[in-house]
Amino acid sequence: MRPNTRRPPGIPHSALADVLLERLTTTYGAAADSERAGPMAAYMKDVSPFLGIRTPERRALSRIVTKDTPPPTETDCAALALRCRELAEREYRYFAVDYLRRHVSRCSPGFLPVVRHLLVTGSWWDTVDLLAAHTVGPLVAADPRPAAVMDAWIEDDDIWLVRTALLHQLAYKSATDTERLFAYCRRRAGHPDFFVRKAIGWALREYAKTDPEAVRAFVADQRALLAPLSVREALKNL
Repeated sequence: MRPNTRRPPGIPHSALADVLLERLTTTYGAAADSERAGPMAAYMKDVSPFLGIRTPERRALSRIVTKDTPPPTETDCAALALRCRELAEREYRYFAVDYLRRHVSRCSPGFLPVVRHLLVTGSWWDTVDLLAAHTVGPLVAADPRPAAVMDAWIEDDDIWLVRTALLHQLAYKSATDTERLFAYCRRRAGHPDFFVRKAIGWALREYAKTDPEAVRAFVADQRALLAPLSVREALKNL
């Protein structure tokens, strides 16, 4: 698929994004495999079509795409991510997610509206979880202001924003704000959606690697409130 040179409204101009999109669509397009594309889309519940490029090959191709390109600005990151979102096949979104993970340190809290758009449009766990842990998480860790955004997202009706708020501290380890983590888990303990209940358990299980006693105590105190799935996930390795 060729990139759309007519940028939709709201997507900033970026010469770097122009170069990357041209390379990306040419390189990925040449590697497309229609026989693999169908099963890959089915595995992801047909949330979007696929090119049929397996992850190791895709990452090798991505290195070709980004070779000898300069470090991006925040505007470049926004333009690239939003334009990849406009392309149908899932692998283009994976490229954007990987690119943001690599360059998140170049972005400010003002980048969160871009990430929010990526989280709530054409969403599924495959991109949401990576954005939560490796883009949203570092943005919140680097500046205290976005924590208020997480407090708003945990209350949102969109399950992917709720899941992101629950998972954004996944890689924090000893830097985890346990008061916020446990408050979020309590707040959404009765949520009817599988992906939210699973995220509660996953977030607790990951923090249990740092402070198992705190997680045991929290689960024991909140067991009547937490869903069985959340409890199983939280205590899986304890």
